[in-house]
Amino acid sequence: MSKTNMLKWLQEGNITIPGVLLTQYKEMNLNEHELLLLLHVISFIENGNEFPTPVELSSRMTISVSECSENLRKLIQKGFIEIKDNYSDEGIRYEKYDIEPLWEKLIDHFLFRNKQELAIINQKNETDLYTCFEQEFGRPLSPFECETLAMWMDDDNHDPHIIKAALRESVISGKLNFRYIDRILFEWKKNGIKTIEQAKSYGKKFRQNQPQQRNKQQESYPQTSKTVPFYNWLEQ
Repeated sequence: MSKTNMLKWLQEGNITIPGVLLTQYKEMNLNEHELLLLLHVISFIENGNEFPTPVELSSRMTISVSECSENLRKLIQKGFIEIKDNYSDEGIRYEKYDIEPLWEKLIDHFLFRNKQELAIINQKNETDLYTCFEQEFGRPLSPFECETLAMWMDDDNHDPHIIKAALRESVISGKLNFRYIDRILFEWKKNGIKTIEQAKSYGKKFRQNQPQQRNKQQESYPQTSKTVPFYNWLEQ
């Protein structure tokens, strides 16, 4: 390839589009012809032609001029592009394609999809949480207990993983009841505990600050097997 041809190739330019447009165009109610037509409109605009005709667009595609016109009409109806009036420096009015609606739709779709995925994850975490509690309690939860769990998540904004950690703390302490778990969550929230790592660190620090008398009592009754350190959150 000669240097002249290389320069011509470079002058053709490139277009940059969000990957979500390629992966989600079907969910956004676009077909392949409409998608490719949008890309050509973007390419023309980036190369200085803000209002390419159906003839110009069709010349780059495998569809006829009439099909190109019909697809342009559909894109406008669906709200992906708009035709706007503009004025030159000399005050001459002309029309141009505005693709800002496309980017707005992409952002809305991306945020909505993320919200859906987050809702699915949260639903799974909540289901796992109820299952975890029922396994530890060895029975189905009562309506009051289910309401308490929902209150911890919805009203107190406790993460399900933190609630599970509080459940484990109650099991370790040998005090498996909702009042005890609620007290643990209250102490953690009061002390800014929001992650599993912070909860573990706080628990370790709490155990280290237990009264020396408890240590003496443990020495008076030596055990043959290793035990889990006990700490009573209700004494806080």
